[in-house]
Amino acid sequence: MQITLASILVEDQERALAFYTSILGFEKKHDIPMGEFRWLTVCSPEGATGVELVLEPMEFPPSRIYQKALFEAGIPATAFITNDISAEYSRLKERGVQFRGGPKSMGPVTAVLFEDSCGNLINLVQPGT
Repeated sequence: MQITLASILVEDQERALAFYTSILGFEKKHDIPMGEFRWLTVCSPEGATGVELVLEPMEFPPSRIYQKALFEAGIPATAFITNDISAEYSRLKERGVQFRGGPKSMGPVTAVLFEDSCGNLINLVQPGT
């Protein structure tokens, strides 16, 4: 058994695709029309082969409440790993990404939260060495 897909809720798939590709640097993997929406995935050129992030349309009404509650409570929807959080933080900040503070040491990791412009918080994490 493997985990190859993870989903993140987005209000606007096109805006999410632009953020995750143009700003974060992920690559579009699948873009398949499915009625009103799309099966839309991105992957990291640095990540494990075969792992994709689904940019899931937020059409189930309770999902909007859930996403908003997580955001307002400061709880990340997911986490991305980096080997150099200082460089990644600087690169993304230059591209206009909104961070909630700067990278902080948290025991065995250094982490910082950022907003994905789609209503989600993402935890950017550098594992300890």
